Amino acid sequence: MYVYRDMINEVLSYGTRKENRTGVDTLSTFNFNYEVCWDRAMFPHGLPANTHMLPNPQLPGHTLPLLTTKKIRWKNIVVEMLWFLSGDTSIEILQRHKCKFWDAWADEDGKVPSAYGNFWRQFPIHEWKATGEAKPVGRTGMVVEPVEAVPAFNDQLAWIVDQLRKSPMNRRLVLSAWAPGNAQTSKLPPCHFAMAFNVQLTPEGEQRLCLHLTQRSCDLALGVPYNMASYGLLLLIMSHLTGIKPGIFAHTLCDLHIYTSKPDGSMAEFDHVPGLQEQARRQPGALPRVVIDPAIQELSDIEALMKPEVTTAEILEKFKLEGYDPHPAINFKVAV
Repeated sequence: MYVYRDMINEVLSYGTRKENRTGVDTLSTFNFNYEVCWDRAMFPHGLPANTHMLPNPQLPGHTLPLLTTKKIRWKNIVVEMLWFLSGDTSIEILQRHKCKFWDAWADEDGKVPSAYGNFWRQFPIHEWKATGEAKPVGRTGMVVEPVEAVPAFNDQLAWIVDQLRKSPMNRRLVLSAWAPGNAQTSKLPPCHFAMAFNVQLTPEGEQRLCLHLTQRSCDLALGVPYNMASYGLLLLIMSHLTGIKPGIFAHTLCDLHIYTSKPDGSMAEFDHVPGLQEQARRQPGALPRVVIDPAIQELSDIEALMKPEVTTAEILEKFKLEGYDPHPAINFKVAV
């Protein structure tokens, strides 16, 4: 995954110092784009700029864009993604599997109201209900039916799965985690906030499932490695559920930044620059692959894995990571 090294070089070379809500400065750049592809046949005339081919494993499963220049905990990626897919807002699921990285953002009830899956599966909308008999009003005599807004919810993810099965060429397969009323008041509104699924064809006419992710805020040291792998995994899960082979994962990073110490040297404990420079010097290794249990056929099968009686080992048996041999972990302190 040399693209991650490109990100580090981009921010260190061209980033501007910015203050932000955390009080810790960042070096920031705008609009970094890349894509990874599972099938070279999609580009018969050569790879576009910033497109990176993933190797096609000879063994079962699909390659995953999971960094090898530092160790990343596969358990955290899988459990968090299943939490998103479940639509639950409670971090109890995460804590049960010893995933602690959402603890700082939960409220006193142990919930994250802006949790991504909440809006993936239960996006707030209004349906309109008649409240009385239609009657003419005003000088025009226009007939108006009294109505009131009734709160309702839309399961965006289930609809997209259904559409990919029934109408895969649909260009409206958009999933949003951004609800303005929530985002403008949230302790941590969604960073990776919008997705678009799209089916493309190879020159032979075979379907390939693609995913574009838009991310407004991108912590290069702590967040981006997980984002790359998580949404690569999501594409593979959607591919698995729909039977459409994976094609392209494209990623737009709006504010791509590195946390750094103040010009006077203070807040050095939050300085991610040295660790990322070390990571950039490391030689990337072979990418691992993911094997998803064939028994997982529906979103309900994924939701069932979130039940209290299901162990972490049982979850990881359903999503096996094979061939992962990373460099040692690098510790970065999070700016809250």
